[in-house]
Amino acid sequence: MAELSTLARPYAKAAFEYALDKNGLDQWSSQLATAAAVAADEGMNVVLSNPSLTAVQQAQTLSDVCGEAVSAEVRNFIAILASNKRLALLPEISALFAQYKANQEKTVDVEVVSAFDLADSARDRLAEVLGRKLERQVNVRTSTDSNLLGGVLIRAGDLVIDGSVRGKLDKLAEAMNS
Repeated sequence: MAELSTLARPYAKAAFEYALDKNGLDQWSSQLATAAAVAADEGMNVVLSNPSLTAVQQAQTLSDVCGEAVSAEVRNFIAILASNKRLALLPEISALFAQYKANQEKTVDVEVVSAFDLADSARDRLAEVLGRKLERQVNVRTSTDSNLLGGVLIRAGDLVIDGSVRGKLDKLAEAMNS
């Protein structure tokens, strides 16, 4: 996985800088996500990895399937990836692009898992507190998991805050066993 990220990083950075320069971060982000979803499809992956197709044919096939959802600039980007045999990196490039975009816009997507449904006021308060702590605009997505017993589990990128009863019981059991 780290190898894919390493290979994808220069392409994602170049696309990001181009989109930033053209004030097109939102458009590029959505178009790269579309192209990545198409490239990740099993059927499309078989076509794109077909050795009898040239790089131009692979790029054209992917662009044709994406249709009007991608601009001429993104089609050119796809052609560059194809000529360098990097079309398989599109999902990773899209993910890295989204990270660069979030960093530029000072936003972060936060997943909050709780044992019970959170009230809107509690969710908003949590978003406010996390926004101050992370110094970013927080986009909260909530879900429930009754296995937590109580409390919440918060994931924001690499940061994980486990305030669940299940997590505390697991830590207690681990401490008692060691």
